Amino acid sequence: MAWWSRKNKATELSSEKRSVPTGLFIKCEGCSATVDSEKIREALRCCPQCGHHFTMPTEERLALLLDEESAEEQDLEITPRDPLGFRDTKSYADRLVALRRHTGQPDAFRSFLAQLDGVPVSFGVFQFEFMGGSMGSVVGEKITRVFERAAEQRIPAIVLSASGGARMQEGILSLMQMAKTSAALQRLRSIGVPYVSVLLHPTTGGVAASFAMLGDVILAEPGAMIGFAGPRVIEQTIRQKLPEGFQRAEFLLKHGIIDSIVPRCELKPRLGQLLRLMRGTLPTP
Repeated sequence: MAWWSRKNKATELSSEKRSVPTGLFIKCEGCSATVDSEKIREALRCCPQCGHHFTMPTEERLALLLDEESAEEQDLEITPRDPLGFRDTKSYADRLVALRRHTGQPDAFRSFLAQLDGVPVSFGVFQFEFMGGSMGSVVGEKITRVFERAAEQRIPAIVLSASGGARMQEGILSLMQMAKTSAALQRLRSIGVPYVSVLLHPTTGGVAASFAMLGDVILAEPGAMIGFAGPRVIEQTIRQKLPEGFQRAEFLLKHGIIDSIVPRCELKPRLGQLLRLMRGTLPTP
């Protein structure tokens, strides 16, 4: 066979491979079944066979929970800087620029005034796609403002947490946000305005060790990993095998650390029910 024939044949085969779509099927982490990815999307990013909850993109989560056309995004004017001039394989400043371009968002947390199931709320959600939802000084400021707006307008606060914890690139400035957000939450609590914390997978580090675990009601999605350090780190530190399911939502519910596990498809009506029950306890503006 002439060299040009071999080359053309290879090109033809390569073209055939490229024409096959990718991502048609996903292997479920819960039951190991191979599932049509379109069916998973239709089931709110849950496995239709075992109910395993896959990661849900932030925009889909907002559309699922907030009433249509009710959301007014807040705090878009504040963006993170590089106060320490941090650099690892590349500078923190360059990482921020790349992530803003990739996600279309300025940081790892978004805040809203909105309605949820007809009830006005001060609402915040972590964007895990941005640096693993890590909490830096701007994220801490936005969370604080969620609580401050709830206090000012006498409306419930809701925060959906999904985070790897404090952002190491900001050092002590990121750790300070644990105290800052907890203090803002205490001021909210002192005037009797409720706060519902929803824990998604994963909620860890400084976020779990502060406001995320301080809700008047704490809900979690099934299977969410919740804790300060990860199980592997703990096992390596204490040199002991941890109990089955340690740091999963089901383990925390069994030990009284959270109030309820709510499947994704039931989250909006459950939150609506809670908010209506709490509305009667709200102080007047």
